[in-house]
Amino acid sequence: MEIKEKEEVVQQQYLTFFLADEEYAINIRRVKEIIEYTTVTKVPKVPEWIRGVINLRGNVVPVVDLTVRFGLEESPVTKTTCIVIVEVEQDSERTVMGVIADAVNQVIDLAPTEIEEPPAFGTRVRLEYLFGMGKLGKKFALILNIDRVLSNAELLTVSTLQAATVETHSNDADNNSGEQLEA
Repeated sequence: MEIKEKEEVVQQQYLTFFLADEEYAINIRRVKEIIEYTTVTKVPKVPEWIRGVINLRGNVVPVVDLTVRFGLEESPVTKTTCIVIVEVEQDSERTVMGVIADAVNQVIDLAPTEIEEPPAFGTRVRLEYLFGMGKLGKKFALILNIDRVLSNAELLTVSTLQAATVETHSNDADNNSGEQLEA
């Protein structure tokens, strides 16, 4: 019985979701929430894989399309498309971002023995983006290392994007208030 308790302690939970008909997983501790796909405001001069930003309870949250990030075709938005709000850590700083998922599947428990090393071939994702492959019966889910998928260079772009969007909104507010005063 003691052995079973030790196994439960090392098991971790992962949220599984689909991108371009492949199943992926993120450690549940990185997932803040899952929201319905909403209007994403496009922002000029950002990488193609950053779809834009959303307003999440007054906060500017960049939205990333991992299918484009992985070099695949952009998925169309459907009834099951959603945004997984994740927390990414780089250099001891946490950033909140949205990741578009074609559909969220389930939360799974995986023990370390159920996670295999990714093969050096056959995946659409660069190996440094993966923690491993989680066994799901007869198939696997690619477990993403979300910190590496959204590395420092990308986060710098996102931070710039957030600052520019906030500045644009404050300038718009200033301009609107000025217009109201003149009228």
